[in-house]
Amino acid sequence: MTQAAPKKFLFDTVFDQGRVIEAPRLKRAYSIEEVEVVRQQAFAEGEASAVAQAQAAQAAAEQAISVSLADLAETARRALSTLTKVAHDHRAASAELALICARKIAASALDQFPTAPVEAALHSLATEISSEPRLMIRVAPEQLARVEARLTALADHLGFAGQLLVRADPELPQAGFSFDWGDGRARFDPASAERAVTDALAAAITADSHHAEPLGLEPEQAP
Repeated sequence: MTQAAPKKFLFDTVFDQGRVIEAPRLKRAYSIEEVEVVRQQAFAEGEASAVAQAQAAQAAAEQAISVSLADLAETARRALSTLTKVAHDHRAASAELALICARKIAASALDQFPTAPVEAALHSLATEISSEPRLMIRVAPEQLARVEARLTALADHLGFAGQLLVRADPELPQAGFSFDWGDGRARFDPASAERAVTDALAAAITADSHHAEPLGLEPEQAP
């Protein structure tokens, strides 16, 4: 006697607290319309997933760009600040070099033409002192003879001959002089003039350093 082959248990019966519940049967065949519906649903789900991924990638890229712009702005600020200092230092060094050259040139010119400043002053004051009865001029003792000869000839040329009195003053440096014509006085000291030029140049450089502010760069805000 042969035994029947055992039947496979298909798990198609579900028991719930003694009650038999029929398990849902899987559908094994679909119509063309049902396949199209499933296809469209799957396509929509895939499209939504791709859009979400693209949006996340775009947001990450925008964040990275914003950070990069901020880093670039900060780097540019530091660079501009450094360039501003370098430019200021260069201007200050150039001004100092020009001042040194001017000192050398002025000293050489005064050695070669010590009477030039007093002659130029007499030319400038000629109109103002022409009506004065007397003009007292004081110069360094070593320049007395030369200055007296030059200014006497110049006074004759300017039309107030005999109105000059040239005297030596041991306190005056070479090329220095003083004028006294009663209603006014004028004085020139090469050392004082040099200090005034140096102080004015230093003040200009200091003012330039205060006004030479680096440019501010702000990262562009995303719309």
